Amino acid sequence: MEKTKPFNIPKQLVWNAFKLVKANKGAAGVDGESIAVFEQNLKSNLYKLWNRLSSGSYFPAPVKRVDIPKSDGKMRPLGIPTVADRIAQMAVRLKFEPEVEPHFDEDSYGYRPKKSALEAIGITRKRCWENDWILDIDIQGFFDNIDHELLMRAVRKHTECRWTLLYIERWLKAPVQHQDGHIEITSKGTPQGGVISPLLANLFLHYGLDKWVRNNFPEVKFVRYADDAVYHCKSRYAAERLMKSIAVRLEECKLRLHPEKTKIVYCKDKHRIGKYPQFQFDFLGYTFRPRLVKSRRGNYFVSFSPAMSKKARKSISQKVKEWKLHLWSAQTLESIAYALNPVIRGWINYYGRYRRSSLHSVQEQLDYALVRWAKRKYKKLKPSLRKATAWLRRIKQKQPKLFTHWALL
Repeated sequence: MEKTKPFNIPKQLVWNAFKLVKANKGAAGVDGESIAVFEQNLKSNLYKLWNRLSSGSYFPAPVKRVDIPKSDGKMRPLGIPTVADRIAQMAVRLKFEPEVEPHFDEDSYGYRPKKSALEAIGITRKRCWENDWILDIDIQGFFDNIDHELLMRAVRKHTECRWTLLYIERWLKAPVQHQDGHIEITSKGTPQGGVISPLLANLFLHYGLDKWVRNNFPEVKFVRYADDAVYHCKSRYAAERLMKSIAVRLEECKLRLHPEKTKIVYCKDKHRIGKYPQFQFDFLGYTFRPRLVKSRRGNYFVSFSPAMSKKARKSISQKVKEWKLHLWSAQTLESIAYALNPVIRGWINYYGRYRRSSLHSVQEQLDYALVRWAKRKYKKLKPSLRKATAWLRRIKQKQPKLFTHWALL
């Protein structure tokens, strides 16, 4: 007969957590065990994990740190837990998220059920039309600097579940293993890449910023997506006052505004003709700035509106180059389309929502990559770029829906 466990954790919860982790995919952690390898002995692995969680003997492995390049040339640290640790985190998230989610602000959009980045972009666009100024804030090293005690105080406010509290605290204290193998003991922060980190980040900023802004600046509307946030203000003075106050508030939370990336922006358009140094900002892959747009009546006017940012375009361009399509000469055009269309569709669905014409450069790069592929694939096209381009044009006319960007752009 199985002994009674200190914590009553349903086996079904762990199973549901595994299914979600598998769907999210992800790399192996410090133990080198992939999801596929974990599945080879799935029943035993899940039972062992459930047993450790239920008995209180579960301790997470060190988090594998991987540095990925950012658009500004710097590196972004990601923390990759093991597969077992990701499943454990997902189980706690499934238990804890329903308890805390209803308390979050309606204008917090990042990593929340039934909320999206595109929704945040749309709301921001509308509010830029309604307000002359925005404060665009950047919290310096947010995920690396979250104070553990302040965070646990917020967690305790929303749950008395002993195993939820125990394991969140253990994950926060889990050491980090760097790429050279050395182990670092952490005293603050929650690693980007952890399953539960986005939820904990939202909880921290709910009390650190959202609720505080609502109480102290009720006239200010904002949109926050994780640690990226914009605040809409009626005047430059109001934006400057808000920035100073937020800086003080973050210091109280043991965080600080990024001095270069935080800025006040004038939402210039046909009615706002003042001259100020900052009149554009980037948010969630879009650049907001004055643009010439066409009205329904056919008239042109200047509107402060979003379009795909240069950083996003550069990132997509780099991805297309990494594919090296000209080396796929063993593939058919149909198999290439099958492989690439889901990615291309994602780009178009996201960056094509506002000012779809900004994607034309992406379309041209994709088509040029296909022309290079055709030149390598077919001997008769090899000597002539013109002939290969004409060949691709004929294919587009015959099969206009073969590639997603042919159909949607």
